[in-house]
Amino acid sequence: MKLSNNTLKDLPETIKRPDYDRSKLTPGIVHIGLGNFHRAHQSWYLHRLMQKGLAHDWAIVGAGVRPYDEEMRQKMAAQDYLTTLIELDPAGSSAEVVGAMIDYVPVEEGNGALIERMAQPEIRIVALTVTEGGYFIDPATKGFDATHPDIVHDAANPWRPRTAFGAMVAALKLRRDRGVGPFTGQSCDNLQGNGAVLRQTVVSLARLSDPELAEWIDTNCTFPNAMVDCIVPATGPKELELAQEFGIEDAVPVTHENFRQWVIEDDFCAGRPDWDKAGATFSDDVHRYETMKIRILNGGHQVISNPGDLLSVETISGCMEHPLIAALFEKVEREEIMPHVAPVPEFTPQTYVALIKKRFSNPKIVDTTRRVAFDGSSRHPGFLVPSIRACLDRGMAVEGLALVEALWARYCLGTREDGSVIAPNDPFWTDLTTLAAEAREVPERWLTMRHIYGDLGDDARFATPFTRWLGVIHAEGVEAALRAYLA
Repeated sequence: MKLSNNTLKDLPETIKRPDYDRSKLTPGIVHIGLGNFHRAHQSWYLHRLMQKGLAHDWAIVGAGVRPYDEEMRQKMAAQDYLTTLIELDPAGSSAEVVGAMIDYVPVEEGNGALIERMAQPEIRIVALTVTEGGYFIDPATKGFDATHPDIVHDAANPWRPRTAFGAMVAALKLRRDRGVGPFTGQSCDNLQGNGAVLRQTVVSLARLSDPELAEWIDTNCTFPNAMVDCIVPATGPKELELAQEFGIEDAVPVTHENFRQWVIEDDFCAGRPDWDKAGATFSDDVHRYETMKIRILNGGHQVISNPGDLLSVETISGCMEHPLIAALFEKVEREEIMPHVAPVPEFTPQTYVALIKKRFSNPKIVDTTRRVAFDGSSRHPGFLVPSIRACLDRGMAVEGLALVEALWARYCLGTREDGSVIAPNDPFWTDLTTLAAEAREVPERWLTMRHIYGDLGDDARFATPFTRWLGVIHAEGVEAALRAYLA
């Protein structure tokens, strides 16, 4: 049955669906970046509030700023912006139709429609999921990268921006000039201090063309930090087939695990939904939650995805079934990551590692090693380098993390152990493959990437084991290196 408002009542009884009247919902949030994660996470929390009779004036308007977003808009519009969420649990799968999104801004050059929509008084939150590498951060300084061509364009053409951030700046100028007031900018990406990063990007971009507006934004807008968590695989033929098995024809279904977490700093200048009534946590200590999740879960993903893909293990659950990769995960987490993570009210580091091991091992979640290994040039410095530095600061060895970085260098050669080719899997793949080839002869070349490693290449406590492990990998292979480390 094709998914739409008209067919909701005819869906099989086992499928949860909106109990509220979607025709009476009014918008409160524009969300830029309508990928799977948003629809399985933030949209779900809002939907659950709506099921309780709450937040009916906070419905989501989707948006995108790239040409490929238009394809998603058309698919969503054809099914009244409904999404089928399929929960994949070893005990059994279930489906739910989420209806918190009610519109999607047309995607057009110059983003005029998006700017005008964000300038409307009823929009009180502009949220984003644009990936951790999408915030125009200078990798060397961690400050704003004003030299990026898209930023240069937006600074010179503030009314015809290319970026989401340029559109936000233009909309905020309209709101200020019309006396509408500010909105909250809410990042939902895997970045430590994601709200602070979003503030830096928006204010810095505004300052390039209108310093007075930048000051107004910095003074009046809020950018709460948040930690988000849910494993959400990409959608392909298998996921489309799953939806059909539930009796639903959905062009863009989403699969997800049986776990969600959202910890949010309560800093909203124009109001917010009561997400805590749907299971989210408002906290003044988001950083501690972020550190636990980013280092143990996101760092753990990077620990296993490179050796997994190199050994032609296709999925994360497959990695946890592989005796050497699973043992690598356990040992690195226990000895070099977990000791530097503080507890949070819900979890100790030990119980959190056990939870992550269980989540990674879920065979129903077909999360590919390739997807998880994507964009290592953003993920390694964000998810693993902080643990390396924490170990060194405490005088601890980094044998495991040095091996993990050597495995990434080997991965970036672009071939698996069986000789098959790894398709480009990083925005800077060409640069990485060039360095990886050089590092095959001179391992230290890999550590010259200051924007990733900083001064770690000069620290023998890290550089020496990295060099040794990369030599073992090239001379004896990935499995031999894993066995040597685990021995």
